[in-house]
Amino acid sequence: MKHTPLHDTHVALGAKMVPFAGYEMPVQYATGITAEHNAVRKGMGVFDVSHMGEFEVTGPDRNAFVNRVACNDVGALGPGEVQYSAILTAEGTFVDDCTVYRFEDKVMLVVNAANRERAWDHIVNQKAGANVRLRDVSDDIGLLAVQGPATQAALEPLASLDLESIGYYKFRSGSIGGVDCFISRTGYTGEDGFELYCRGGSTQELWNAVTAAGAVPIGLGARDSLRLEMAYALYGNEIDDTITPLEAGLGWIVKLDKGAPFTGADALRAQKERGVTRRMVGFKLLEKGFPRHGYPVWFDGRQVDIVRSGTVSPSLGYPIGTTFLPAGSTKAGTRFEVDIRGTRVPAEVVSRPFYEQGSVRK
Repeated sequence: MKHTPLHDTHVALGAKMVPFAGYEMPVQYATGITAEHNAVRKGMGVFDVSHMGEFEVTGPDRNAFVNRVACNDVGALGPGEVQYSAILTAEGTFVDDCTVYRFEDKVMLVVNAANRERAWDHIVNQKAGANVRLRDVSDDIGLLAVQGPATQAALEPLASLDLESIGYYKFRSGSIGGVDCFISRTGYTGEDGFELYCRGGSTQELWNAVTAAGAVPIGLGARDSLRLEMAYALYGNEIDDTITPLEAGLGWIVKLDKGAPFTGADALRAQKERGVTRRMVGFKLLEKGFPRHGYPVWFDGRQVDIVRSGTVSPSLGYPIGTTFLPAGSTKAGTRFEVDIRGTRVPAEVVSRPFYEQGSVRK
């Protein structure tokens, strides 16, 4: 197992450590997942996400190259702006989803830790004659996500710049608690907050500063329940190398007409023309139950999929989840069943996100 720079801190805090994407990571601390979830919804929490992968692209062809390997349009970004995108196979399915950061002199792609090696190989193999330099800087970077409605007010006294000036999906260089970092108004929780990228050796100092400001340490368990309430995709659940963005409800990140061919474009263009046969939906159970990942989903007398993600929502108080249904049967109110340990529990399609009261900026 690999360790982030904060491994010893998590252990000292009594975190339950589990294997995740090749790292030993905290799934929860002593207070438990529900308390951590609520801390982010009502106040401020901090996640150690230093296990994420970061790839730098420099050189004259950097923007054109990223447009070749990712499906969104980096040309739509100005310096200091961020974009949600995806790296796709030739079949139009996911190698990984990613965020794209455009700097004055480089582009950075942030990928999931579980897919870091695969995504890196996929990108390098497409370099061809592009005049770019590719660097995997993942091991040199520490990353903290500080999330919750109290975040800006709590971090403002520690910041070297006006945090209010950083718009949603934008970033600026500065410092927090004296630690140089770039500060990105992004996150995975549905709450306002920042992702703070720093040198790996400065991660502990940054953690100390934000926890002293009141941020509650949050583990992977609450990170998952928070993102599911927002219906944010997770690789291995809602998206993988058998699923396309058009099926997953992420067609908005696919720019087929951006003027630059990208891997998977032909397959997606053909799929769009003929129409998808399945679509991702959000659902709630109509009776008590816990819709765990992998449970069979039945519709119209046959199994059509499995539960992709599921939990009893801490914020809403009832069971929610995601699955795929046939494309013509995805309207809100559509009924189907989830097989929970041999009992088929009725479920109903609902609109996404499940939770709409967050403080996240638009």
